[in-house]
Amino acid sequence: MAQPAVQTLDISPVGRVEGDLDVRVDLQDGVVVNAWTSAELFRGFEIILRDKDPQAGLVVTPRACGICGASHLTCAAWALDTAWGTEVPRNAILARNLGQLTESLQSLPRHHYGLFMIDTTNKNYRNSPYYEEAVRRWAPFTGSNYELGVTISGRPVEIYALLGGQWPHSSYMVPGGVMCAPTLTDITRAWSILEHFRKTWLEPVWLGCSLERYEEIQSYDDFMAWLDEKPEHANSDLGLYWRMGLDIGLDQYGRGVGKYVSWGYLPHEDKYNRPTIEGRNAALRMKSGVYDGASDTHQLMDQSFTREDVQHAWYDEPGALHPFDRTTRAVQKNDPDPNGKYSWATAVRHDQAGRLEAGPLARQLICGGSHGEPFQWTDPLVLDMYKKMGGASVLLRHFARMHEAKVIYREIEHILRELRLNDPWYIKPTEKDGRGWGATEAIRGALCHWIEVEGGKIKNYQIIAPTTWNVGPRSNDGARGPIEEALIGTPIADPSDPVEVGHVCRSYDSCLVCTVHAHDAKTGEELARFRTT
Repeated sequence: MAQPAVQTLDISPVGRVEGDLDVRVDLQDGVVVNAWTSAELFRGFEIILRDKDPQAGLVVTPRACGICGASHLTCAAWALDTAWGTEVPRNAILARNLGQLTESLQSLPRHHYGLFMIDTTNKNYRNSPYYEEAVRRWAPFTGSNYELGVTISGRPVEIYALLGGQWPHSSYMVPGGVMCAPTLTDITRAWSILEHFRKTWLEPVWLGCSLERYEEIQSYDDFMAWLDEKPEHANSDLGLYWRMGLDIGLDQYGRGVGKYVSWGYLPHEDKYNRPTIEGRNAALRMKSGVYDGASDTHQLMDQSFTREDVQHAWYDEPGALHPFDRTTRAVQKNDPDPNGKYSWATAVRHDQAGRLEAGPLARQLICGGSHGEPFQWTDPLVLDMYKKMGGASVLLRHFARMHEAKVIYREIEHILRELRLNDPWYIKPTEKDGRGWGATEAIRGALCHWIEVEGGKIKNYQIIAPTTWNVGPRSNDGARGPIEEALIGTPIADPSDPVEVGHVCRSYDSCLVCTVHAHDAKTGEELARFRTT
């Protein structure tokens, strides 16, 4: 019997913010059988920073992203701290963590309503019993919870502005500390903002219960019992997402590579005052790690294992280099070639574990492990769900992000309690040549900066962002990138409106814009053009 014909779709761009991700998929019998992810925008921060003052990264790199600027600033500051051997005061560590966490907290409703849940209002799901409620809540601009969620997302970064004077693109984190000294009035105002966020949205809308009740959930069985416990739980945004997600099959595809990475984040205020690259893992509140789902094993993440493969990326460099050894030589002619070079993203891998997925799911799977230090945060829920549900999926990947709201909120509370307003906020460092590394977890996943200072100037600056891990092209051994692999097996109900591709990519929060065009790659016929947000 003849095999069904292969249909190739090009979707450009696939995201709703920063539209530089193109996706090509081959369909056979209504299912994705091959995929390519292509990052089409070259920005070149590594080239921009070359030969600049070492502190230029504090100003330039937060502009790498309008949503995760605090995470880039965090990495830039810690990279110089480790290169210069600075001492960082306790208050400064807390203030840095506070800025990053408030930025992450604002991203949760912004991504959920503005990017991800819009797809549940697609006409493909009009036969779902949850469709009418999804439209009522999550339709862009007109949905009741869409409007509330997008509005409430601005509140946490008001706390950030108390530290940095503005959001985004503040540069208040510097080597040796921070350039702010909040007053008691500032801290009191921050508490008020945080409580408003909790009472207006987090508990009544997001969870449908108190934070304390939700924190009692420790296993998949606990979660399912919680879901049935009260109508408020089932009808919360989290509860409705889960029920509708199961109904429309989001648990059936989007598996990915099955291996996960987190740099860990939130340096402990009393354990990382004299930061070194080697001492970071043991001084984090949220532990680092690599989790292998097939073998169910955890290990700490070591930056020395990081490699960037450029065989299918538009760079003229040797392959499999550590970022300290890269030179970022971009290729000028960059026509996409699925069999050759087709992306500005490198294929990032772990020298021993291979290709890894970054993001909230990765963080939650890693914080469920027993590795690391006794004082570090442990949460078994998502790891238990992963095992009992047979691995990752679109459903679980986005759930992990929603679930993470509780720890982000609690860590902000911790910081506001721990600040000692009369203690130092900054200790002037001594500038010198050397190599440094700063890492964190942006809301989208593992983010890190490497810097080499020579002759008082930046000799080399390298950034690997979460999206680099996830949207990278094939590596030199032919292994697909995480999103490429997650797309395999995705059922496409309507090739003229491949919303399922969007589900997969947006479950990774591929932060990428606006008008989406889908066309048949063989005929060039445009299949759909529609506004997204």
